[in-house]
Amino acid sequence: MARRYDPERRQRIIDAAIRVVGEKGIAGLSHRTVAAEADVPLGSTTYHFKTLDELLVAALRQANEGFAKVLAASGGLEGPQTDLAGELAGWMGEWLAGDRTGVELEYELYLAALRRPALRPVAAEWAEDLASLLSRHTDPATARALVALMDGICLQVLLTGGSYDEGYAREILARVIP
Repeated sequence: MARRYDPERRQRIIDAAIRVVGEKGIAGLSHRTVAAEADVPLGSTTYHFKTLDELLVAALRQANEGFAKVLAASGGLEGPQTDLAGELAGWMGEWLAGDRTGVELEYELYLAALRRPALRPVAAEWAEDLASLLSRHTDPATARALVALMDGICLQVLLTGGSYDEGYAREILARVIP
């Protein structure tokens, strides 16, 4: 029997993994659950991703694109007189106002790095990329502090189920910026 050419299969598997984690959490992720969700043979998931950690790395890379898309779409931080605190507070507001399930999923995958060392480089990459972007407008230590503060604000909103207060975020971020 000839193999069916399916160039999108790997991507469908990643998308299915994201849906499985979104519905069942990381504990519900297995090659079998992903294969069923992607409607592919079980062997396809293990062919493309030898381990679940490899699959989670691919899913985290894709999930990280959510915030990156907000940044790219905003076009902020272009001018020298940019209100950095205002821009960052606005970005968080746009991101948190989007698909809440997607934001929660991004953080679930991001925090999975605590227990899964294979995910740590991808999680660190996201923080480093954002800090690098912010370093164009402030010193590197402040940029890293801003990333940590933004993470904290977003996690508080997600964990408390509260609403995002852009004014509060702008005020707190401004306190960190020299």
